[in-house]
Amino acid sequence: MSESRASIRAHTHRLIASRYPTVGIFDDLNLSQEELTVAFLLESVTNDRLTSHSGRLQLLPPSEIVQGPTANMVMAAFLHADETGGRFTDGRLGAWYAALEIETAITETVHHNTRRLRLSEGAFPSNIQMRQLIAGIDCSLIDIRGQQETRPELYAANDYSKSRAFGLALRWPSSGDGENGIVFDSVRRKGGNNVCVFRPSLILLPVMQGDHYQYSWDGEGSVTVSKLANIDHR
Repeated sequence: MSESRASIRAHTHRLIASRYPTVGIFDDLNLSQEELTVAFLLESVTNDRLTSHSGRLQLLPPSEIVQGPTANMVMAAFLHADETGGRFTDGRLGAWYAALEIETAITETVHHNTRRLRLSEGAFPSNIQMRQLIAGIDCSLIDIRGQQETRPELYAANDYSKSRAFGLALRWPSSGDGENGIVFDSVRRKGGNNVCVFRPSLILLPVMQGDHYQYSWDGEGSVTVSKLANIDHR
């Protein structure tokens, strides 16, 4: 079927674990695209976190290896992605998964972290601190919003096999250029909107750091979300 597109000009909200650094070692270096690619590959040789993912860099055209302030936050979404993949991606290469509302981003990440913790013995009680990343996009995306009833296979709660095949066909078609990404309804929060952007260059720099949150699970696995604030003791 012919897919509809929507021009999305909006701020996206992405939540990552606060332990990850906000500044990358190549963010402020004036390197050519070729030099930057070599630098990433050299870092992967000595960085255990990158070694298993260095092959992902080869799947990005040189023009998609972004550089500048906070570029590492964008590149991390593509190079350090979950090896099991996501709704529209497989383990070969990540994407900029984000929400158009912070409430949706929280709901989505609470769900996925809860599911991950439940797979670990003795995971509860547990606490995770998350950092909000805010980044603009202004691009055309495949729009499948409002299709939960007509195309339920793309919105299955836990089975991503059909939606993943759909996403991969858009990203890497048998001929021609791939699509920029997808805008879709949140499965976890009614009325929420998510995006899956396939190209790092479409994420507008700089990425802004927003609020910090703490997800706290009790012994039974029930979660409470708290916004963290700095306290001035003067």
